Amino acid sequence: MVQYKGGKQYLCNYLRSQTQAPVCQRLPADPVDQQGVAAFFDALAPAELDLYAQAVAQRRQQQTERDRAQRYSVQRLEYEADRARHRYEQVDPAYRLVAAELERRWEAALQALHEAQEHYARLHQAPQPDGAMAMPPALREAFSMLGHSLPTLWHQETVSRAQRKALLRCLIETVVLDRRAPDTITTRIVWRGGAVSELAVPCPVGTLSALTGFAQMETQVLRLEAQGHADEDIAQHLTIHGFRSPQRPRVLASTVRTIRLRHGRLHRYRGPRPRHISCSLTVPQIATAVGVKPHWVYHLIRRGQIVVSRDEASGLYLFPDGAETLEAFRQLRDGQITALRY
Repeated sequence: MVQYKGGKQYLCNYLRSQTQAPVCQRLPADPVDQQGVAAFFDALAPAELDLYAQAVAQRRQQQTERDRAQRYSVQRLEYEADRARHRYEQVDPAYRLVAAELERRWEAALQALHEAQEHYARLHQAPQPDGAMAMPPALREAFSMLGHSLPTLWHQETVSRAQRKALLRCLIETVVLDRRAPDTITTRIVWRGGAVSELAVPCPVGTLSALTGFAQMETQVLRLEAQGHADEDIAQHLTIHGFRSPQRPRVLASTVRTIRLRHGRLHRYRGPRPRHISCSLTVPQIATAVGVKPHWVYHLIRRGQIVVSRDEASGLYLFPDGAETLEAFRQLRDGQITALRY
């Protein structure tokens, strides 16, 4: 059944309705629907139509070969029944035991022939599926045009929800869902005509440990971090190799950071900030020279009494390296001036 409360979901609730047991499966519907619609569009592609025509031709050839084999089988049984009849007619009636055995064999041969003939007749009386499966040129052209335009029209208001469902039912007989792994829904699409497609649909999970292959992903995160790679680069690398985050189809940098911090790995790839900048003074250098605490300088910067911007390259507050700078900070310390601007 479908449940819309709390987000669209597919529920397997037969046991609950019959025996009050817990729900067997609870599957998010959106990933399944998206993959099913994508498979439907693929089935309308010209390449799939060519494969369909090849499958119909191959099935027709197999049917012809089975018909030929069945016909040969009937002919062989006719020959054996005729030989059994001939042997029975040639035996001397005085040999009653021999005649009885030959008559039994003749009856068995006639029975086998009769069953084979009935089976052959039933096969030819049953409607042949090839005619129904063969696609007329006009229908093929219509499907080809539909395959190009339908993906564009699908999400527009011109196609209603009921029409979308009716279109899907034209090709899809049923869809079977099975959550064999916490983060994967095995989707089996049974198409009209008997063909079957199996898809592995990824679905969101609540924890990292529920991800398939999480141990391998964790190992790669720690290895790449030890080599000095940033979280964003590691996430991109893992996404390329088929990993994902619990709630996203790709690996997020935040997922990498979570794994890294679990193992006490800090941002070691970012080297320490430089202690000395050529032709510039840093806040600790000015504080030491003037005889104040670095926090005093940062406090005045936050209050706007010292107007200065961070250097883009180093990320530090930098001041001109000279006696004038140090004298200005001494005057600010002694209250002779109230503000500095750089």
